Amino acid sequence: MKAVDSATRTRFSNILFATDFSPAANAAAPYAATIAEYYDSKLFVLHVRRPVINPMTPPAAWKKDEDAARREEEQQRAELLAMFTELEPEIMIKEGDLWSNLNAVVEKRNIDLIVIGTRGRSGLGKLLLGSAAEEIFREARCAVLTVGPHVSTMPERNGEIIRILFATDFSAESTAAAPYAVSLAQEYQSHLTLLHVIENAKANDLVQPADLIRSSEQLLRKLVPKEATDWCVPEYIVEQGRVAETILNVAARESAELIVLGVRRPSGVPGAATHLSIAKAHQVVSHTICPVLTIRG
Repeated sequence: MKAVDSATRTRFSNILFATDFSPAANAAAPYAATIAEYYDSKLFVLHVRRPVINPMTPPAAWKKDEDAARREEEQQRAELLAMFTELEPEIMIKEGDLWSNLNAVVEKRNIDLIVIGTRGRSGLGKLLLGSAAEEIFREARCAVLTVGPHVSTMPERNGEIIRILFATDFSAESTAAAPYAVSLAQEYQSHLTLLHVIENAKANDLVQPADLIRSSEQLLRKLVPKEATDWCVPEYIVEQGRVAETILNVAARESAELIVLGVRRPSGVPGAATHLSIAKAHQVVSHTICPVLTIRG
């Protein structure tokens, strides 16, 4: 397993905040603003609404609907400008499908980070932008910061992150997020904890739990460059248990202010990942008390 390149630096030049004007979205807005200010980033704000014209509506009513939509859009733009007074964001209000509009903005504007919020009803079943929110962090080519329903509405210490938890199962998708965890820890001079959870280890397995723990810790150490000890003392934790539950417990115990996860792209039946209630990243995002940064491997 290759160690993280110490020259790698995470840089968020263009940030996209996606909103539906819900309380969940409003809770995520301060994180988008704080990160944009810290990195001196360009902030883009996207709201995707339903089409104004309903084909089932009589044509005589279309102008009235368009006028009402225009007034609502003006109000929404004013509200968003007031929310980000220091940043002069570029505001985009579009119609149609969420993912196609969002992905088009990501590609056109070279977005490095998407910030979204979740309502947390029935886990991630109902999210900021509907059940498509999990599709965002599984499909987006860039990093995604998800602010869950149990996260504080305001980031602390002007956005500085003191404690970061990176959890990995050593898959290629998971370890792809390691450079972000290490780089952010260096950027903020944070305490960095690396975690691997051994799931369903049994006494009659060929490899005994004690051996698994030792080998897993060695693999964790390989993810961090030797130079990292110049600016932090990484902590390596290997525990047994249910993955999502253990990640949440360790995050609480370590007072983590950010969890970093690598996620797999969905496969199989289209849309299945969106409704997969047992997905580990899904569970972590739904229940953690700090934001989660996901990187699609």
